[in-house]
Amino acid sequence: MQTGECISFGKFNWRVLDINDKTVLMITENIIETRSYHDRYIDITWADCALREYLNGAFYDQFTTDEKCRIVPVVNQNLDNQWYGTKGGEDTQDRIFLLSLEEAVCKYFGDSSAKLYNRNPKHDYWFQSKDVHNSKRAATFNGQANSYWLRSPGRIGVKAVYIKGNPSGCVGIQGNNVLEGNVSEPDYFGGVRPALWLKR
Repeated sequence: MQTGECISFGKFNWRVLDINDKTVLMITENIIETRSYHDRYIDITWADCALREYLNGAFYDQFTTDEKCRIVPVVNQNLDNQWYGTKGGEDTQDRIFLLSLEEAVCKYFGDSSAKLYNRNPKHDYWFQSKDVHNSKRAATFNGQANSYWLRSPGRIGVKAVYIKGNPSGCVGIQGNNVLEGNVSEPDYFGGVRPALWLKR
């Protein structure tokens, strides 16, 4: 098994992002559905949002007993927003989760950390549309480019960071509204691209 490889697990195809001695980190190859980050328009963090409850509840329960035994619970850090200081909330133990801003920007789809930690004053809402790593973050839903959620907080507590569908793969660090996303876009509910650690 190698990073970048696509494998089948459960009902979905997954892309391998990282490999340890006994486990691998995977994310679904495509966006599997669209959902709001939360079910109310309130300040919320990943620890308490409806999307986390769904992924670790109803979504997790779609796997068979044998498959569940291979999914490894992990403790995820939920850092404050690097540009706006919005609180990321407490660390969480998750079986199924979304990538964080730092994981998507600095680690698993190329290293754009210079843009994250050295904010360009001309870019208030998202990273440069010409960032060389955007294509690695891009994903589709039903064959069309679509945005998808990250678990990190946006500019304020009622927003969560996302990867844009257009321009494809661009990082929306200001975030979309947690209840309905950005109603000016056709993909406003936001895509769901789950990740998990799997026993090899």
